[in-house]
Amino acid sequence: MNMQIPNNPRQHSNKKLISRVYIIIGIILALLLAIGFIWSTIWLARTQAPTIEAVRDILIIALALESCVFGLVLMILLVMVIRLVNIVEFEIKPILEKTNETIGMVRGTTVFMSQNVVKPVTKATSIMAGIRRGYRALFGDPRKNLTD
Repeated sequence: MNMQIPNNPRQHSNKKLISRVYIIIGIILALLLAIGFIWSTIWLARTQAPTIEAVRDILIIALALESCVFGLVLMILLVMVIRLVNIVEFEIKPILEKTNETIGMVRGTTVFMSQNVVKPVTKATSIMAGIRRGYRALFGDPRKNLTD
């Protein structure tokens, strides 16, 4: 028999406290890293200016190359969108038109079958039921008239 012990409210608050402590420690570490990065950048700019300029130039070239790559990717994306529009216009539209034509034919066939097959059969069945009912009214049930 498994009996579950209800959660202790103190235990739940301890878990919340621990998670808050981790969040606070993470925020403090992130702030210290940001401050250290800013301080090291300023220190390098003062002491190693030519090196910083070279790194800056390399990063500018990298950003320019990245812009070229993004432009190429956007052109490829544009070509793909144009191809998709062409597929929709020249391949899917005719299929939908043929489907609508087929649905119209099925609708016409259904109307034809309803008028030329189902109505006459229904009418004949109702006439036969009326004749049977009239026959029973005049002569009684033929199964009950037979003697064994």
